[in-house]
Amino acid sequence: MTQIFGNFAGLTVQMVIMWIIGAAMIYLAIRKEMEPTLLLPMGFGAILCNIPNSGMVHTLEILFNAGVANELFPLLLFIGIGAMIDFGPLLADPKLLLFGAAAQFGIFFTLSMASLLGFDLRDAASIAIIGAADGPTSIFVAQTLESNYTAAIIVAAYSYMALVPIVQPFCIRLVTTKEERMIRMDYTPGKITKTTRILFPIVVSVIASLVAPDSASLVGFLMFGNLLRECGVLRSLSECAQNIMANLVSLLLGLTVAVRMQADSFLVPETLMILSLGLVAFMFDTFGGVFFGKFLNLFSAKKINPMIGAAGISAFPMSSRVIAKMARDEDPNNFILMQAAGANVAGQVASVIAGGLILAMIGPLV
Repeated sequence: MTQIFGNFAGLTVQMVIMWIIGAAMIYLAIRKEMEPTLLLPMGFGAILCNIPNSGMVHTLEILFNAGVANELFPLLLFIGIGAMIDFGPLLADPKLLLFGAAAQFGIFFTLSMASLLGFDLRDAASIAIIGAADGPTSIFVAQTLESNYTAAIIVAAYSYMALVPIVQPFCIRLVTTKEERMIRMDYTPGKITKTTRILFPIVVSVIASLVAPDSASLVGFLMFGNLLRECGVLRSLSECAQNIMANLVSLLLGLTVAVRMQADSFLVPETLMILSLGLVAFMFDTFGGVFFGKFLNLFSAKKINPMIGAAGISAFPMSSRVIAKMARDEDPNNFILMQAAGANVAGQVASVIAGGLILAMIGPLV
């Protein structure tokens, strides 16, 4: 009995606040269906890890060291993501790869902003990767650079991925006119051979690893997953990676990361700053892609709908669907889903390369 009352005595207001935050994440996962495979276990774990003298902290710490500290979970998740991606729209129009590169602008802009606000270089770089709109990349970079704010970074990364349907339309309307949003684009799908589809993940892995060696594991695991999909002889493994493995790893990842959401380390002013900077990164990625589309239109006879530039972030396939819907809202007969999807998968590749470049630039300095 004394032990029970002792546990209540150890309960703090900050812990109760974390319970509320955990409950909010569970609510968003169930009621709003916002990244449920991650937010649900993360919210539940946040509650359990903020119970005084909870043995859950020790248990999750073991899992954290086994699956997150050594980047195992993010890399396994990349195999699943790669198996989900159809690079067909990108292969049909390779110039869309440029939009994936342009939409990483927010990462480097936010790196400068975070440094100016007083974050040390490793934390600033980890925060900036939120702009990749790619949860596994954010986790990988934050862990590799040993950021002090891994949990806040992960919460921000997945929260803004879930908020794509709200944030991106707002940003796009700020910097485009109705006429620009109504631009129609022709889509003529070329014949993409099976050999091309198989060679693509291999060639990309080699080139990306030569350009940014620190991205080798990120790009390599992503492309290996895609090779499982395209090779045609490992269909059951591809389906397993897309569904069972990806969902299971996401659940374990969410539950495990919650160990870094203990009140004394999470409820600090820096967490609010990270959430704000994450939004800045996300918005400026969107702006970067849109303005790149506008720039190309200065020299192109066949106009490009600049909204597809916003799909160059890594939130696949949500961003491409949002862009396609915006185009149809302006003109019911305007179909740009395939172009947006091409830019979107290009963003998936570009985001992991950007993560590798960040590690290459910042790693030796910290």
